[in-house]
Amino acid sequence: MRERGRSRTARAVVVGGGIGGLAAALAVAGQGHQVLVLERADRFAEIGAGIQLAPNGLHALDRLGLGDAVRETAVRMEALRFMDGVTGEHVASMPLTDGYRRRFGNPYVVVHRAELHGLLLDACRRHRAVELRSGSGVAGYEQDGASATVVLDDGRRVSGDAVIGADGIHSALRGQLVGDGPPVVSGLTVHRAVIEMGRVPEELRSPTVTWWAGPGCHFVHYPIAGGKYLNLAASRDDGATEAFSGVPVTRERVRREFTALGDVPHRLLELGEDWRSWVLVDREPVRDWTDGRVALLGDAAHPMLHYAAQGACQALEDAVLLGSLLGDAADELPARFEKYNTERRDRTAQIQLLARHSTQLWHPAGPAARARNALLSSLSATELHDRVAWMHGARTFDSADALPGPGPAVRAPRRAEA
Repeated sequence: MRERGRSRTARAVVVGGGIGGLAAALAVAGQGHQVLVLERADRFAEIGAGIQLAPNGLHALDRLGLGDAVRETAVRMEALRFMDGVTGEHVASMPLTDGYRRRFGNPYVVVHRAELHGLLLDACRRHRAVELRSGSGVAGYEQDGASATVVLDDGRRVSGDAVIGADGIHSALRGQLVGDGPPVVSGLTVHRAVIEMGRVPEELRSPTVTWWAGPGCHFVHYPIAGGKYLNLAASRDDGATEAFSGVPVTRERVRREFTALGDVPHRLLELGEDWRSWVLVDREPVRDWTDGRVALLGDAAHPMLHYAAQGACQALEDAVLLGSLLGDAADELPARFEKYNTERRDRTAQIQLLARHSTQLWHPAGPAARARNALLSSLSATELHDRVAWMHGARTFDSADALPGPGPAVRAPRRAEA
């Protein structure tokens, strides 16, 4: 460490160059510290399609100085629409326009994952205090009272004052710190495709996130990349027991697996090309994801199914709070990491459990589906906003304030919120 006025500047090693890792690098460097980001791949890049960003994610990006840039490239959603995928009935819509934006201070937007990653990456490249190093897979860590060291796959060691593990759901650092084995296979398979908006019939184009709910399945679509493409994601509770990622699947198979859905969702499924499939995985919430001078972040700390649309938002919240907590406290890093863990664990655990149990809302059949429809259709816009306020309205990233949550996170919600 070197002196910086009356405080000390730390050197942090961030493991993982995805959205969470780059956000953490910017947040920590923004406090005057030096940051080295290690990425396993040969280059810094992001794969995937759409990301939904609720106001809490945009608030975090504002704190990183990137909110305006994201809002310029994002598509603002006007509603979250819930449809009965069997009957075609419009069940309920949560408006995301004037009242929502006034209440939560930001719009609800969708972006292409690569666009968001690119903005973070460019900001890191411009920052004098951030160094990016690819081709650097990490196998584990070591530490003593004064420093923390990551051990690379080839045996080399890289040391700093602190290590931040943002290396995803298969995190090597989590394997050592938590030791909870492989991720939990959800039994759910999702098929994804992206199509040009020009191929979508005009009557099916809308600036909304739309869910079509069916027995044991659901289908979601929304525009991305400034409205140039439509992102398709069709999920099915098929009891899968082994995880796989990005496996090509035929359109015929996708169509066959969602025969329970009606005409309109099938018109969109038919347009999908180059479908790929993932078996979804997550992990059980844990109470502790810090160890002395080592802390986990994002999917390494609290991986969640994508059904709450909060994975990226929670990683961004992690990053901003962590940067705020570190401040100029280079001599108090273990204590600051513990505070970060304490302030984040209940909130993120609650969202993990909400995402996991959300299929209880989307996948019922028969009388249960009709009861769900009746409940959702009875809720006013204000009542729908009330149900997401604890997630979407969070904006207290200062070290003195814990982020709001709905209550204890050790219990699964009785039912998923709308």
